[in-house]
Amino acid sequence: MAQLVRTQLLLLLVGVAAVWAAQPRTELLNVCMDAKHHKEKPSPEDQLHKQCSPWKKNSCCFANTSEEAHKDISYLYKFNWDHCGHMTPACKRHFIQDTCLYECSPNLGPWIQEVNQSWRKERILDVPLCKEDCQQWWEDCRTSYTCKSNWHRGWDWTSGYNQCPAGAACLPFHFYFPTSAALCREIWSHSYKLSNYSRGSGRCIQMWFDPAQGNPNEEVARFYALAMSAGALPRGVEPLLLSLALMQQLWLLG
Repeated sequence: MAQLVRTQLLLLLVGVAAVWAAQPRTELLNVCMDAKHHKEKPSPEDQLHKQCSPWKKNSCCFANTSEEAHKDISYLYKFNWDHCGHMTPACKRHFIQDTCLYECSPNLGPWIQEVNQSWRKERILDVPLCKEDCQQWWEDCRTSYTCKSNWHRGWDWTSGYNQCPAGAACLPFHFYFPTSAALCREIWSHSYKLSNYSRGSGRCIQMWFDPAQGNPNEEVARFYALAMSAGALPRGVEPLLLSLALMQQLWLLG
């Protein structure tokens, strides 16, 4: 009887280990996405270019990635910001900063999700951007033009870079993004969302920050990682643990 119980306990432990191993990533702090241009692990990068330089002390991007982030139709994604004529510099700087945050930040772990895409295995979803960052992005792009509300898909790539699909009209940003919340939510397939929190609150991710004052997104990531981890067990483990406890009782009684 004792031998049978020990065998069943061993099988249950194997089952728990298998379920646990099948779960999504558990590392939420100081991590890089498994994506097209990211490092495997964050590390210092002294030569980060211009708007990406705030992440030079600890970065998920290489120096050449940061340089390309500032170029039109760069090798990163062959994306043409000027698909509806000249994008104003005031507007474009937000997209450069958005690219720097996406490529360089090691503080997006709580929002990393697995995806089945040819060019990346992970993405970010619903990162809470500080309301001032979303609002200023929207305000500065009001006089620029676009032809789509979702910039992740639906483009004409026959030229080698994105062009407006047939029938899509070039209109001011506010036509496709009537609010700052719509811009942050829609433009990259819900990668971001407008937070109700302000910069410096420790509850929202800042696209812009002064590195001399430290990286405020480290505190934000810690807060959300703790909230997500508190009391969370991987799906499917609970019934196995209950069975394991019952088998242990039987073993002790035997």
